[in-house]
Amino acid sequence: MAYVEGSHHVTLSVAGAQEDVDFHVKILGLRFIKRTVLFDGALPIYHLYYSNAGGDPSSVVTTFPWAQAGFFGKRGTNQAREVLLSIPHESMNYWHQRLTEHDVEVRNVERFGQRRLAFRHPSGIEYAFVGNSGDERVGHPGFGVPQEHAIHGLHGVGVHVATPERMVEFATESFFSQGRLSEEGDVAVLQIGNQKYGNHLELTVNRTDDQGTWSYGAGTYHHFAWNVANLGNQDEVKFEIEGRGYTDISELKDRKYFKSVYVRTPGGALFELAVTHAEGGWTCDESPKELGTRFQLPEQFEHRREEIFSRLEPIEI
Repeated sequence: MAYVEGSHHVTLSVAGAQEDVDFHVKILGLRFIKRTVLFDGALPIYHLYYSNAGGDPSSVVTTFPWAQAGFFGKRGTNQAREVLLSIPHESMNYWHQRLTEHDVEVRNVERFGQRRLAFRHPSGIEYAFVGNSGDERVGHPGFGVPQEHAIHGLHGVGVHVATPERMVEFATESFFSQGRLSEEGDVAVLQIGNQKYGNHLELTVNRTDDQGTWSYGAGTYHHFAWNVANLGNQDEVKFEIEGRGYTDISELKDRKYFKSVYVRTPGGALFELAVTHAEGGWTCDESPKELGTRFQLPEQFEHRREEIFSRLEPIEI
């Protein structure tokens, strides 16, 4: 029987590479685990990876810095919008103070009866810290973030939709939702798959904003990836989705560290069905201790290494 385990990673289109590294590593304390390039197309664009201590599926944030290429996006409805990160409930005050000290504007918000912290990436993408108790994923204590306050991983994804009924229908009938967890005003939250953490899909009814960007463009979400465990199950999930008539779905793509299939949801957000590569995952080209220290290229670009590296924005890590 086909199934979705939970989340795998999130991929964002950001602006500058250095400001992205500074935000995720020096402010949020995430571990820098991979520096490579976008596999699609001929234009050399960084693909940067950040994670918790172990690089677990459900903990990884990846980014494409597009400002150097002049690609800018527009946030709106019918697209993924919020990056939801899991921290201990008891860490809210710590993170409010840390973000403020790093000149990041942060707001206290209440959602489903609990406090959250809302802030933004330098490129404008919306983030929120969500408190969870008992999250066993191990955070990375980077740049002065104490272990007890470190980010566990993803909490989920926030998607804005003009017609929420279509997205709920997709999630419940075709994407292995465990049902609605909560509903408050214009926001409903569903649980995708059977993981305990990292698998929340929050739907916000948004009929006021214009349609957001679906292509690459700084300042916007690109996709949210779900963990489908193995290639056989990935095929079954794809067949289930196609069998329901959602045929805007890609062929299998090898991303070196994982293998992917992409589907455009009726709510506009792009979802990925991801399987970590059996031959090592993040450690197929670097040891666990060396992750993120070398500039990695897929084999098809290796002959262009000097040219590509010279065209990319220098990064200090």
